[in-house]
Amino acid sequence: MENNLGVIKNEEIKNLIYTIRGKQVMLDSDVAMLYNCETKYVNRIVKRNIERFPEEFCFQLHDNEFQNLRCQFVTSSLSSNYGGRRYMPYVFTEQGIAMLSALLKSDIAIKVSINIMKAFIEMRRFIQSNGQIFERLTKMEYKLLEYDKKFDEVFNQLQKEEYIKQRIFFQGQIYDAYSLIIDIVRKAKNKILIIDNYIDDSILKMLSKKNKNVESIILTSEKSNISNLDIQKFNTEYPSLKVSKTNKFHDRFIIIDNKEMYHLGASIKDLGKKCFGINQIEDREYIDKISNVIK
Repeated sequence: MENNLGVIKNEEIKNLIYTIRGKQVMLDSDVAMLYNCETKYVNRIVKRNIERFPEEFCFQLHDNEFQNLRCQFVTSSLSSNYGGRRYMPYVFTEQGIAMLSALLKSDIAIKVSINIMKAFIEMRRFIQSNGQIFERLTKMEYKLLEYDKKFDEVFNQLQKEEYIKQRIFFQGQIYDAYSLIIDIVRKAKNKILIIDNYIDDSILKMLSKKNKNVESIILTSEKSNISNLDIQKFNTEYPSLKVSKTNKFHDRFIIIDNKEMYHLGASIKDLGKKCFGINQIEDREYIDKISNVIK
């Protein structure tokens, strides 16, 4: 082993130092290799003197920690004793290695420990001197993750908006049609205006999905089947809803926040019962005209 000490350089030992749970540590198998003994011998000494090895000195890895380390083992040229283990390995901190060398009580252990301590010191100095760089890299990683998240949100919203602009539903697509109406309702931040001459209480189920404090207004005809009691009950949980009667409209519309207007080819209560379409009308002039008719 004395000959090996001249071959094993601090740089090579540093390759065997990992950061786990915020601490710099070495695997029991690597420590044993440097001390020129078996891993089970090192662990036996620890177990016989367990009171000298608190968690600050030595601890056993969890499975996920060991699996993460295995991805880094290819960089190690000093030890190949990683496969076929029946138990999770132990790791030693700098203090734990110092305690271990004292228990081994040999000249070789002392010389090896000196080299290991030097490697730990150099690693600690490197981390301290480059701490700001590591911190910046970490912040950059978080920012990139945030950008990716925001990009996904924007992309999904664009897909959703394109999905809403124009759809044709065929007979039997009741769930799909209702889902689309709910998506439109959820877009409102302040106000929802629904124009439909033949609504019933099914519209209340969809309006219950609206954002909080969004005002709902329904313009319908005398032929609609929705009672004042239904409206009162709805307003106790999802205020506020107003229903007015008019005979000014033939077609059906949904207007969101006085900015977006959708034309429905069928009454909301009949969605999916026959083939029909839903189209977004993007010309602001038509939205203003509809608003003027209501006035």
